[in-house]
Amino acid sequence: MTTQNKNPNQLTLLSAVPPFCLYAVTFIIACALFMQTANAQDRTITLNEAVKLGLDYSKTLKLSQSKVEQAVSEYNQAKDRSLPTGSASYGYNHVEFPANKLAFGPESFNLPNRADAYVGILTLNQTIFEGNKLKYARQSTDLLTQVARLDIDNDKDQITYDIISSYYSLYKVLQSKKVVAQNLTTIDAQIKQAQRFFEQGLVTKNDVLRFQLQRSNIELNGIDLETNRRIINYNLNVLLGLPEGTQLNIAQITEADRQVAPLSNYLDTAMTTRPELQQFDLRTKVAETNIKSIKANNSPKLAASVAGYYIDANINPLPKSGNYITPLTAGLTLSWNFSSLWTNKNKVVEAKIQREQTVINKSITVDRIKDEVNQSYQNYTQALNRIQLLQTSIDQAGENNKILESKYKSNIASATDRADAETLLYQAQINLELAKADAGLAYYTLLKSTGKINKQ
Repeated sequence: MTTQNKNPNQLTLLSAVPPFCLYAVTFIIACALFMQTANAQDRTITLNEAVKLGLDYSKTLKLSQSKVEQAVSEYNQAKDRSLPTGSASYGYNHVEFPANKLAFGPESFNLPNRADAYVGILTLNQTIFEGNKLKYARQSTDLLTQVARLDIDNDKDQITYDIISSYYSLYKVLQSKKVVAQNLTTIDAQIKQAQRFFEQGLVTKNDVLRFQLQRSNIELNGIDLETNRRIINYNLNVLLGLPEGTQLNIAQITEADRQVAPLSNYLDTAMTTRPELQQFDLRTKVAETNIKSIKANNSPKLAASVAGYYIDANINPLPKSGNYITPLTAGLTLSWNFSSLWTNKNKVVEAKIQREQTVINKSITVDRIKDEVNQSYQNYTQALNRIQLLQTSIDQAGENNKILESKYKSNIASATDRADAETLLYQAQINLELAKADAGLAYYTLLKSTGKINKQ
């Protein structure tokens, strides 16, 4: 009876709700389900797509671009300093003379009690020669603009490498998960077979437990891999500007056979391509230009100027014939601050020291880049050799696994030997997939060390 009493009430409440409200609620729930599905969507992405997305999205590159725009603005300001300077003013002056009588012996001169004047001034000045300081300022800011542009190249290389590194890390995890899934399928078949043998009295319960323990260990490894996948997937989504819930999938990476050139080739490429070395060359030129600019302080300065004046002593601010004068002036001024001959020399010494420091820093960077290229080269060749050795080990582990599988079915080998053979093959498969990914990443690391990661 209680149930019968509730149903009419519920129907009454539902009937009291306007139809459009029910439609709205249904629509909101459908949208929520759709958004949930969209947030968890899968996306298969290639390496080239990932790099392009990351470079387009990168906030670091946008900041670097703004620094270039700032450097260009400073260069334009340096050019503007060579333009004439001008000013204009117009003012009103009122003067009261409390004492307005001047006596010169027997003669005297009386000033008016008050006076008014309107004064307008228009001037235009142009520096003709200042030891080429304006020229050196333009050269310096132009060089610094080129340095800022190379900062973009340097940041672009680093961002590209970070994306590639995360991409390969995700690939390694996904490949390892595939191997785990394959091995779980294999071990499940072995467990079923061991169960049948146990029921027939061919193996002990301990043999079955060994396979079950092996499966548990593989499952634990799979849990660790899934945790790593989620972390790497999230970080890569952030790098690429994708929705945080996007599940990234990576197709099989087919690395083309790459011929390894001699180490000297990569070293020569790095010396001509690395943005840091190009920046040091530009900074050396900036330092040399700064020395010339400081030495220019010892030179005389020649400037030209023209000026026009409007002076109206009438109380009426509007010009009236006969009540104002308009003197015009033009002139050249030659000036020389000769004290710079003894106050400027230490500034020149400091500028030369700064230039020498730039040269030394470049030499230090050259040594560091050589070490980086050599290490990347050795790591890449080692990765290629490792792949060959692991391929051989997989062939050996696979053959060993077949032999022990046959022996185990014939009750010649123990369950322990059978499980060990499975483990060896499983580990060899994982190691080969990881080695392939490591070799691919090592190749891009070598490209980055030579400054060619974005110039393939």
